Amino acid sequence: MSVKSRGMGGGELAKNVMPRNWVLLLCLGSFCAGMLFTDRMWTVPETKDMARTSRLEDARINIKSDGDPQFNVIHRSSDDSIGKLDKTIPKLELKSTAARAAHGSARDGFSISGSLKNIETNLKRKYFMVIGINTAFSSRKRRDSIRATWMPQGEKRKKLEEEKGIVIRFVIGHSLTSGGILDKAIKAEEMLHADFLQLDHVEGYMELSAKTKTYFSTAVALWDAEFYIKVDDDVHVNLATLGTILARHRIKPRVYIGCMKSGPVLARKGVRYHEPEYWKFGGVGNRYFRHATGQLYGISKDLATYISINQNVLHKYANEDVALGSWLIGLDVEHVDDRRLCCGTPPDCEWKAQAGNICAASFDWKCSGICKPVERISDIHQRCGEDESALLTASF
Repeated sequence: MSVKSRGMGGGELAKNVMPRNWVLLLCLGSFCAGMLFTDRMWTVPETKDMARTSRLEDARINIKSDGDPQFNVIHRSSDDSIGKLDKTIPKLELKSTAARAAHGSARDGFSISGSLKNIETNLKRKYFMVIGINTAFSSRKRRDSIRATWMPQGEKRKKLEEEKGIVIRFVIGHSLTSGGILDKAIKAEEMLHADFLQLDHVEGYMELSAKTKTYFSTAVALWDAEFYIKVDDDVHVNLATLGTILARHRIKPRVYIGCMKSGPVLARKGVRYHEPEYWKFGGVGNRYFRHATGQLYGISKDLATYISINQNVLHKYANEDVALGSWLIGLDVEHVDDRRLCCGTPPDCEWKAQAGNICAASFDWKCSGICKPVERISDIHQRCGEDESALLTASF
């Protein structure tokens, strides 16, 4: 391309154009000078002097006065946070469950022992076992008969918690109309005895599987125990014998203990223990997988924690003992079948006691509990109960 300029000849234009070689040399010199200047004015710090932190954050939960969980964020170094992250999440789940349970009780005006003021204290100390006695609104006389026999009262129960690490509570939810006459009756009974654990759960016989999940989730959130026991309110229990049995399995990580059975799957409607989802268990005449009978069973802490964390996705079968067995069937769990947890009432448990083989739990199979428990449990306690000093002298 030629360049033309008026009033300027070709010779004058040639004199004013800089040769290409000089342009390239000038650019290269400018680049080198810039690099030299930047290297002297900007010193990159040594890697070993740099503080390496991550954005991983550990969280702690506090319970506000209104019962809602509040999370405080604490910055940690990456090495510390990564190592503790897996442990932090389950703890937050458990504390959040405890907060919801306590908040529900406070909302209903229910001052249970596991309420707001005691949650942190309970979580700090270790307990041996938590026994939840499943009960209903209509079972006041059953509860009183248990209080008069195998369940210590007042200072004795408090001493049992402090010295032996054994927590005992009647477990109940709330009525469909929360705060109604049924809830007020339980509240009055709690004010008198202080031995209830109220769940965030609507009571109903067909909701026992849901109640079982909520019980284990709430109990493991409120008390850091080795074992969590569920027992019906028409069963006689010898606490020292039960503790001795459990103590033999305390070093095992995942224990499911009870009287294991495998009953038939009942497909016909209208019969007791009908299984609406019978088709899931195969053809007609099939039997359930091995599971503990519902009158009394227990699980170790790891399993209670598993249920708490996964409660939203665990399926609820019609029969709560089957439901619990289904939640654990696919896990690496040791099933412990101990027949001392399902003795019959006298003369069965009496003969065994005389022979030195005291039963941990007694009931009538035909009634799925003690037949006429209010009238008979006192006699059973006298004939099959362990010595009063057994619990005081027991070492778990």
